[in-house]
Amino acid sequence: MEEILQTFRDYYKKPAVRARILEFLGGDTPESATCEYITADGVSWPARTPQRPEQLFGQLDEGLDICRSLWDRESLIAHLDIEYVNFDFAAEAYLDPERTFELQEPVERAIHRILSFYGIHALHVLSGRGHHFAWRIDRGSPVFSRLAEMGSRACAETGPQAPPGDGKLAKGFAGLGLAMEFVGRLAIELAAPESTIPVDLTAVEVGPSGRGREMVSIDISEYGDPLHTRTVRVPFSAYLKPWQQMHAVGANNIPRIGPIIFIPLDGVDIRQGMVAMRDPRQAALLAERISARIPDGTDGTGALLSHYRGSALRRFHDFFYSAQHDPPRLWPGTYDRTPLGDLPEAAREALVFPNDLLLRPTGMRAVVEALLDRGWHPRHIAGLIRSKFERDHGWGAQWREYSPAMRADFYARIFSARRASVCREAGEVRAAEAGLFPRGVRPAAAPQEPIPGGTEVLRL
Repeated sequence: MEEILQTFRDYYKKPAVRARILEFLGGDTPESATCEYITADGVSWPARTPQRPEQLFGQLDEGLDICRSLWDRESLIAHLDIEYVNFDFAAEAYLDPERTFELQEPVERAIHRILSFYGIHALHVLSGRGHHFAWRIDRGSPVFSRLAEMGSRACAETGPQAPPGDGKLAKGFAGLGLAMEFVGRLAIELAAPESTIPVDLTAVEVGPSGRGREMVSIDISEYGDPLHTRTVRVPFSAYLKPWQQMHAVGANNIPRIGPIIFIPLDGVDIRQGMVAMRDPRQAALLAERISARIPDGTDGTGALLSHYRGSALRRFHDFFYSAQHDPPRLWPGTYDRTPLGDLPEAAREALVFPNDLLLRPTGMRAVVEALLDRGWHPRHIAGLIRSKFERDHGWGAQWREYSPAMRADFYARIFSARRASVCREAGEVRAAEAGLFPRGVRPAAAPQEPIPGGTEVLRL
């Protein structure tokens, strides 16, 4: 570990690298950064103790990987993460990066087409296992107010989701989560027919293939936790995850991996980015000529919201939030009396042994699907999951910062919506002709190419 840290200590001495990192933090100096905090980690993952941005240079001197809070003092940061996941061979993404990124190409293309359609120019960054897309929404804009209005119901009973005194930001983040689910489902609709491995929201276990149980995750799980708890790794930062997860990656594989750096693709194609990602010298040269600033996507997000508001997914979300969790005082007579005997084994075991089976997306999906089959309203499924999270099952500090109700709602919502049939109309049709923008609404900018599909992402 000391050798790789020294590699990054030397790399971080380059002024251009430090300047690009500061851009992503929202300032020209650590003191002017708009992010609320940073984290810096070596082998202590996943501790990630929040620190003031003013401590940045000292952490770079240690060669650590740097993340910034999604919580920002001026903007709501929209972030979308796609990554290759292999449940049997965690080192696969690092040992065969060309294949890893090739498998993600259908999803990457879909994301680019969707964002382009709405006029959103996102910062596109390569990670060790996939792609990150980020843009910002002005907190003083009508678009932010629309997001806060959308998210108000989601915040009604899920506990604290933002620091005290910033309730509108919590609601805006919740509304953004609804919109990002919409983007994720549209991306799956576009990419799945071309993908050779499964594509899904979050990392849900899949069946075996020739190289293990592998899939592409459109990971929106950050929207299942309070905003102030979530971070995103900084462009031009070290990517130390293989060392932090050595038990899964395998100590014998570490020497074959070498340094990995988060690389933004601003005027750089993916193959150039892949070369720079593995070469600190090339990465430092790249930092001299490209930007890592998070672009403003406020207007484009407004166009996206206009589409979402006319979609079947919005109607499903209305249905989901039309019910409420039973209050805790009623649980002994309601959720605690859930009959388990006729449930499928995976669902029954997740409810009997929630720590840690119910923490896993696969366990929550099993519970959601089993209870939907028995006629449960999806919000009450979330209430049942919440009731397990809020009981003493040896959680330790698990829920010290996170919201059990928010986590339960998020996964019950996306897995319930997943059961709705996905629109898969054949053929390439122009977006306007297909009714993608109902009631005469049009995107902020003309699309570069048409988006295939029908009038709705989900048919209910």
